[in-house]
Amino acid sequence: MIKAIALDDEPLALELIEAFCEKIDFLQFEKGFTKTKAALQYLEKNPVQLLFLDIKMPAVSGIDFYKSLSYKPMLIFTTSYSEFALESYELNAVDYLLKPFTLSRFEKAVEKAKEIYNLVHHATVAEQSKHLMLKVDYGVVKVVLTDILFIEGLDNYLKIHLQNQLPIVVRMTMKTLLEKLSEKEFIRVHRSYIVPVNRIESVKQRIITIEGEEIPVGKHFEQHLKVLLNSNR
Repeated sequence: MIKAIALDDEPLALELIEAFCEKIDFLQFEKGFTKTKAALQYLEKNPVQLLFLDIKMPAVSGIDFYKSLSYKPMLIFTTSYSEFALESYELNAVDYLLKPFTLSRFEKAVEKAKEIYNLVHHATVAEQSKHLMLKVDYGVVKVVLTDILFIEGLDNYLKIHLQNQLPIVVRMTMKTLLEKLSEKEFIRVHRSYIVPVNRIESVKQRIITIEGEEIPVGKHFEQHLKVLLNSNR
């Protein structure tokens, strides 16, 4: 069961969301809020898996509210304004519902949330150690760690190069992705590159070769790479 709350300064909008949630067997609507402060206080003591969120509200915008959360549940925006769609993508929102939305459109949005929830929460611990679940566009892609050739940083995005597959582009920082990877299996060798240690074929003149691709080794990362490679001999 996916627990959900809604934050919207319009009481009628909250009533509609609650009514729609009651028609979805995998959703449990916990509470609706018209004030950001009350919603924040609730979330601090009662974590939920899904948040329905309006954007334009009197005190704090929905976008700023979501950014302020220490724990970020899945997010579905419910708003009358289409101009914030791009920013919702940057926040990895599950969907963006424009008011007035129908029950069928609502169902489509929450089905996406269910898919994400199942992929993330129903994997076993052993499975989770072998793959990553990464948000791509408005969906989730499973990336098997052993398929990764190398990871390339592109401004605010990462391009994950995979064996015998097309690369995957995700909006994420190098630091965030490194925190999800084993430091014994993956190493940052340049400000723009992460590589799997067991994929390294050779290192010559600060150039790593992997599957015919040449990857530079940054001066500040060279010593760490040497230590790791020596420890794996």
